[in-house]
Amino acid sequence: MAKRLAPRAVVTLLASVGCALDRGVEGLPFLRPAVYIRSVGVEVAQLSSIEWTEATWNPVTGCSKVSPGCAHCYAEAFAERFRGVPGHPYERGFDLQLRPGRLQQPLRWATPRLIFVNSMSDLFHEDVPGQFIEWVVGVMAKAHWHTFQILTKRSDRLAQLAPRLSWPDNVWMGVSVENQRWAHRVDDLRKVPARVRFLSCEPLLGPLSLDLQGIHWVIVGGESGPHARPMKAEWVRDIRRQCEEAGVAFFFKQWGAFNEAGAKVGKGRAGRILAGRVWSAMPKPLAGS
Repeated sequence: MAKRLAPRAVVTLLASVGCALDRGVEGLPFLRPAVYIRSVGVEVAQLSSIEWTEATWNPVTGCSKVSPGCAHCYAEAFAERFRGVPGHPYERGFDLQLRPGRLQQPLRWATPRLIFVNSMSDLFHEDVPGQFIEWVVGVMAKAHWHTFQILTKRSDRLAQLAPRLSWPDNVWMGVSVENQRWAHRVDDLRKVPARVRFLSCEPLLGPLSLDLQGIHWVIVGGESGPHARPMKAEWVRDIRRQCEEAGVAFFFKQWGAFNEAGAKVGKGRAGRILAGRVWSAMPKPLAGS
């Protein structure tokens, strides 16, 4: 299991990059607003192979497991490969780290992009200070020519912080729902005044009965990797039916390691064809939603 970064470690991390510290919400430290403006070492943008986005931006990296969908986390597996490698961005593996030097990255990308925020973490992790989250959202508001996609499994903290955050139209907010036990995250998401609210049902680990009121987009995908758990075709078809009945955009990302027939053939061979076609619908924001 990935190690969680304690508040004291957050102080050490930020001090190590020359950042002035102050005391923030929940007793955690945060950067003074002027600090990230003079931060250095910003990395080049990461184009993404994830089917429903174009690029990734990781002002936070590292996380800890919170529900069954985290069991075989691709981000953790990737980051831990480099633990202990001097000078590597993931020298500390999947320990939670704030990356203030990356805050301004999207402002330097002139071409409009669809950007997945924190593909290597969860912005609403309990150890990410609320003030830092506000700054991340503030950058997204300034970079109005991009569209940002945030995805969290910590919907309770999202609902708690949502009233104090700005929600510009170019920020989409989503929650992960891997089985019925975690469907309550959708209720928390509905409290967020984002113009686009979406669900990521990946890895889909069981059938879902969803209340899609106020939801604009649903992504479904099976798990990949050597320890992947199978996804049944009827689960996918039923979610697609629910989306069609509710008028919600449906995006089928992948079968994962198991194909539609349930045979383990690998992600590449399993593909993403469902009912004879590719499903790649994108959300249509509702005015005033």
